Amino acid sequence: MAADLKTPLISSSNSNPQLVITVDDHLGVQESSYNNNQETYTNDEKLNLNNSHVGFDQNPYGFIGSNGFEVPGSSTVDPFRNHTPRIEGVYEWIKVVVCLPLALVRLVLFGLCLCIGYVATKSALNGWKDKQNPMPKWRCRVMWITRLCTRGILFSFGYHWIKRKGKPVPREIAPILVSNHVSYIDPIFFFYELFPTIVASESHDSMPFVGTIIRAMQVIYVNRFSHQSRKHAVNEIKRKASSDRFPRLLLFPEGTTTNGRLLINFQHGAFIPGYPIQPVVVRYPHVHFDQSWGHISLGRLMFRMFTQFHNFMEIEYLPVVSPSEHHKESAIRFAEKTGSAMARALNVVQTSHSFVDYMILSKAADSGQENPSLFVVEMAKIHQLFHLSSSDALDFLDRFLAMNPDSSGTINFEDFSRVLRLKPCNLSHKMFEFIDVSKSGKVTFKEFLVGSAHVLNQPMFRRACEVAFSESDIDEDCYISMQELGASLMLAMGSLSDDEVHGLFTLFDGDGDGWISKGDFVNCLRRDPLLVALFSSHFLHNDSDPKASAGLLEDMV
Repeated sequence: MAADLKTPLISSSNSNPQLVITVDDHLGVQESSYNNNQETYTNDEKLNLNNSHVGFDQNPYGFIGSNGFEVPGSSTVDPFRNHTPRIEGVYEWIKVVVCLPLALVRLVLFGLCLCIGYVATKSALNGWKDKQNPMPKWRCRVMWITRLCTRGILFSFGYHWIKRKGKPVPREIAPILVSNHVSYIDPIFFFYELFPTIVASESHDSMPFVGTIIRAMQVIYVNRFSHQSRKHAVNEIKRKASSDRFPRLLLFPEGTTTNGRLLINFQHGAFIPGYPIQPVVVRYPHVHFDQSWGHISLGRLMFRMFTQFHNFMEIEYLPVVSPSEHHKESAIRFAEKTGSAMARALNVVQTSHSFVDYMILSKAADSGQENPSLFVVEMAKIHQLFHLSSSDALDFLDRFLAMNPDSSGTINFEDFSRVLRLKPCNLSHKMFEFIDVSKSGKVTFKEFLVGSAHVLNQPMFRRACEVAFSESDIDEDCYISMQELGASLMLAMGSLSDDEVHGLFTLFDGDGDGWISKGDFVNCLRRDPLLVALFSSHFLHNDSDPKASAGLLEDMV
């Protein structure tokens, strides 16, 4: 096999380095035709020869199978933007001044209803320990006090009447309801109207007042970053949907609030069990005041609600959507069918944004970015293409923010190389150019994210990390010292100063013990997958021992 791997596919009469075999359609592992006297070259000469390889000169990640990447297109809308975050216009200011005394009365009513409902809920929960079974009837009757209090809360917020269209079908026909999520008003209304079981983030349990009330709804908690927690939540949805003894279930499949002008990608927890679902759509018609809980603080939104004469809200119960009877329908298809029905009713489109986009936007805003909307990437599409997890996407955002993006949300080469501890050289420029898809000399967060995910998703990435560690561990003691790392990087980057080697060593030495273990090494490359290009020379050079080089290629296969 070694002989075959070393046989050129293209014959040439010139003496320039040649491109030889590609081991697999998806692997860019190549072998150079340098002679065995390679050790006579200086480090800079080695770097220049290495960069003369066909393909590597343009793509520093060809050795792990990359042929470059394209950045998926994005819609120009921001689904999380509240369009009236500030009080603007003479009419609005006059209305606020006139409604201030009314706002004080509403605030008192809100506090009174909240306290009475809280006491009633505590009474209903007192002594109830069997949370695996439905709440006893007498406790549910006590909860009617809380439900009436929530109607008082809605009234205090200016929802004096609420327009309804359609009706909820009996539970035995559709045990699950799904709704778009526009404001914190949505769950308050459904608590009053239906008293359903909901699925909520674990963080809601510790919220004052709210945590107690949702526990009475026999809430199903979920940690969206934990696969085990999500799996448990789906099992609980199945269990409770299958029994008429439990209340019907209500889920907000978008996973976060939007401005109601479109639907974002649905999570699949409501659709995996395969029960008929009744979609519900919520609208907040307005002219001067956008009631959506987009990227706006809760306190500001509540104040604006208190200082309106009346706030409009419409609820429409749609026809039941059932999974196909002819074949087992996937949860993805079921979610798409339900989303289409809701989008038609709302006369909007459904985009590939997800709740992760809102988390990205919030983190960008918290870091002081002037226009956090520039960081929204339509995460559902990226997850579909690269299987990138939510936590990994947020980790990449942290790395990007550390590169100090400018007011347009882009970074330059200097900040890119500073955070990744790269010295300016041919390779580091090629790494930057690889993710600079627009060739503008600047990189957006979406380019950085997709480029990093693309490299991380290459079939040979993990194996390349392992081989790179083995090649860098010169004394084979399962650890890489600072001297070994410097020697390993010299082929790709040329001569490095002690400070430059120390900077990269600190990046790889995750636990700070002065040695790079295999775990440290792989974790660093998973956190910063673009750095794998630093070890490309181990795969592109034909070292002094041809048999060893061939054996390395065989290992990669």
